[in-house]
Amino acid sequence: MEDEREEYGGLGRRERDILALERRGFGGPGLKERAIREELGLAPVRYFQLLNALLDDERALAYDPVTVNRLRRVREARRSER
Repeated sequence: MEDEREEYGGLGRRERDILALERRGFGGPGLKERAIREELGLAPVRYFQLLNALLDDERALAYDPVTVNRLRRVREARRSER
């Protein structure tokens, strides 16, 4: 397990799976939430809590900079709309 974390920049399997899910496109309403439940076994609320924390994790940025930077921009745009 420790070797796996080193190989993936310190990220665990669930963290990598969350980023992989975010790289995918979802065509219709509810499809992403369904994938979150079925593929990750998480409630959507918990998923988004974990994702938000992951976006602030430098290990995630090093592992998948394109996805993390895109999601950071989206998050920042939503915050500035409030």
